[in-house]
Amino acid sequence: FKTCPGRVISKLLCSGEKEVDLAVQSAKAAFKIWSQMSGMERSRVMLEAARIIREQREEIATLETINNGKSIFEARVDIDISWQCLEYYAGLAGSLAGEHIQLPGGSFGYTRREPLGVCVGIGAWNYPFQIACWKSAPALACGNAMVFKPSPFTPISVVRLAEIFTEAGVPKGLFNVVQGGAATGQFLCHHPDVAKISFTGSVPTGMKIMEMAAKGIKPVTLELGGKSPLIIFSDCALENAVNGALMANFLTQGEVCCNGTRVFVERKILDVFTKEVVKRTQKIKVGDPLLEDTRMGALINQPHLDRVQGFIKQAKEQGAEVLCGGDLYVPDDPKLKNGYYMRPCVLGNCTDDMTCVKEEIFGPVMSILPFDTEEEVVERANNTKFGLAGGVFTRDIQKAHRVVAALKAGMCFINNYNISPVELPFGGYKASGFGRENGRAAIEYYSQLKTVCVEMGDVESVF
Repeated sequence: FKTCPGRVISKLLCSGEKEVDLAVQSAKAAFKIWSQMSGMERSRVMLEAARIIREQREEIATLETINNGKSIFEARVDIDISWQCLEYYAGLAGSLAGEHIQLPGGSFGYTRREPLGVCVGIGAWNYPFQIACWKSAPALACGNAMVFKPSPFTPISVVRLAEIFTEAGVPKGLFNVVQGGAATGQFLCHHPDVAKISFTGSVPTGMKIMEMAAKGIKPVTLELGGKSPLIIFSDCALENAVNGALMANFLTQGEVCCNGTRVFVERKILDVFTKEVVKRTQKIKVGDPLLEDTRMGALINQPHLDRVQGFIKQAKEQGAEVLCGGDLYVPDDPKLKNGYYMRPCVLGNCTDDMTCVKEEIFGPVMSILPFDTEEEVVERANNTKFGLAGGVFTRDIQKAHRVVAALKAGMCFINNYNISPVELPFGGYKASGFGRENGRAAIEYYSQLKTVCVEMGDVESVF
């Protein structure tokens, strides 16, 4: 496992079938204790975990930067979102309730919201700590246990989260971490004592997880890839739209599933918008992610860097123009010479049929496409197998709401981008998956309803 300079920082053993079973059985035992606690009791433990994360923010952010390669500036934001997520679901834990329904003759019915059992979380390498919190917080609030498998590229920060949960007072084994790749994930998905699977990652892996879960009739939440549209109308506040385009493409080295990488710009302002975006992109400081003024760190590993470079090469072959960046970057610091760095790239002269416009690159590559009418751009924006996110920049608020209503995407932004408060549900349409992270909506995916019908009179038999 490597940091951004390509240095091995730790070696972990992959969890085999035996280790996975031990983790699940441990979680199962902890579930018996945790699920019998009141929501308020669970809330207090979760609030303590949030307090520890908040108190150790700098230490955990540094660990995450070493783990992932993103800038320390961004890692701090990730850690803040993480403790906020735990606080939010701690607040909901004590309020989880069913309904009371009055029936004829004094009879009544009621529903109970009950936990599922041992849930599995499988995380991605772009937001390792944050994703683990997004999955574990609603799961634990509902009374579940969780076995979490981080990406083998970013294995370390989730282990710290497990330690924090233990320090906060959860029953031993309630949040277990197993390490490994596809084989470990298969053992988790096939395990008979696993009640639910929540996965963040690629579409092909998500499809495999669905297939495995189907054999056990297990519910799944899938947060998969995207190729999201960002629509810039000529009546936008230009500086704000440029800021939004940068936020939509270059956070975490472009390794963000909901990034708005298809930037549709109304032709009237195409030249001035493009010029400003290129100017701003060229000023982004790339380099050592632990330095305070760095805004873009290293990509996750060499194969991924090569893949992103391949997309840029193919884009040029298909007629796109590299307006800036796209080349490898070698920092002055000799300790960083083996890092996986590249300059953020803006592509012009793009068309909808180009590979760089159709496929998820998952790197710092923005494709700019002109459009003329609202009707045209909405049709083009929706012409994709993905449906994770979408954004609109305009001063016309009616047009903004009209366009986002027409976008086939689960997470839409108006005059901002990549803002994901934990209070709001997050998830996609179409090949981008289903189910939701965050907000009250996530409670639906980590609990189940039991209906109880109570007869207050004599049973009338038809026999």
